[in-house]
Amino acid sequence: MSGFKYEVLKNDSKTPARIGRLTTPHSVIETPVFMPVGTLATVKALSPEEIKDLGAQIILANTYHLYLRPGTDVIEKAGGVHKFMNWDRSLLTDSGGFQIFSLSKLRKITDEGCTFSSVVDGSRHFLTPEDAMKIQNILGSDIMMAFDECTESGVSEAKARDAMERTLRWLDRCYKVSEDTSKQMLFPIIQGNMFKNLRIESAKRTAEYARCGIAVGGLSVGEPKPIMYEMLEELYPYYPKDQPRYLMGVGSVDCLVEGVYRGIDMFDCVLPTRIARNGTAMTFRGNINLRNARFKEDFRPIDSECDCYACRNYTRAYIRHLIISDEIFGGRLVSIHNIRTLMRLTDKMKAAIREDRFKEFHDSFMAEYKDKADVDAIP
Repeated sequence: MSGFKYEVLKNDSKTPARIGRLTTPHSVIETPVFMPVGTLATVKALSPEEIKDLGAQIILANTYHLYLRPGTDVIEKAGGVHKFMNWDRSLLTDSGGFQIFSLSKLRKITDEGCTFSSVVDGSRHFLTPEDAMKIQNILGSDIMMAFDECTESGVSEAKARDAMERTLRWLDRCYKVSEDTSKQMLFPIIQGNMFKNLRIESAKRTAEYARCGIAVGGLSVGEPKPIMYEMLEELYPYYPKDQPRYLMGVGSVDCLVEGVYRGIDMFDCVLPTRIARNGTAMTFRGNINLRNARFKEDFRPIDSECDCYACRNYTRAYIRHLIISDEIFGGRLVSIHNIRTLMRLTDKMKAAIREDRFKEFHDSFMAEYKDKADVDAIP
């Protein structure tokens, strides 16, 4: 397993929260960590240099989208995604399973693989687990994700079991063609929808394939947050103790705190930049919509406690003006702020774990957090 190592540096005494160090061929990552999403080898509207300055240790790119455009042939000629996008830190690639899941009527899944229509030009494609591994090999990511089948919230237990079993069969096929762990590490994915028995069974069987990390997929797909937290609590006893745990597709402030509280080490989501482009800013007290008329003459920063470029230099009034005028700079500023907010949050959580007070931090933080912030309570 040359090039990869995970060490637990500090366990909180009252909760499953912990600090760890994940070493990959490109960089060393301290967990808990949030990974900004660069779906098409770019975090929308931001440069790799800006992402570094915000504190990102690792970013995510997407196999499905890069396979369709610009194509693996182009990225292979460029020398892999790292060189293609000028990113010299760690990189994780999602296998494309979730994107294919989200295509709904545009795809057909069988045991052999998945047939789907391209969102670029409508052309038909067939992708197998082996294909997903081959594409990720060419992309050259540090961490590859196994090809899995995700199911939406509300499916029957029978359908959830079918998808879980297929995910495990696909995992075995992914594992057999990704045995060289010197440059790339495969993370298997736990499925099972919202059924405790399936989640536990999936965790036990998936853990057999985990070498330096395991992921939890199929949550944050429409279920109420308390259900997601319940699933994480059920899974906790079955994770490998000496490997990072990655909760896929989760990136709100409250979910990061609740996830770490339940033993999660890694997170990713498009949420921070997606909502930023619509003018929604994240704070530790909840989200605020800068399109609101009340900000027209509000000459304070988004959050005076934030040290990001946007908060150091611009006001809510100015950013609101940019957003409602459809100026690109507005979305950039809020994206910078949102990503930096999550980086500051992980720093605060690590400080609390180091001082063995994460339970107190969690309880106090969540008592003040609201889905929609009390704007007057934000400095």
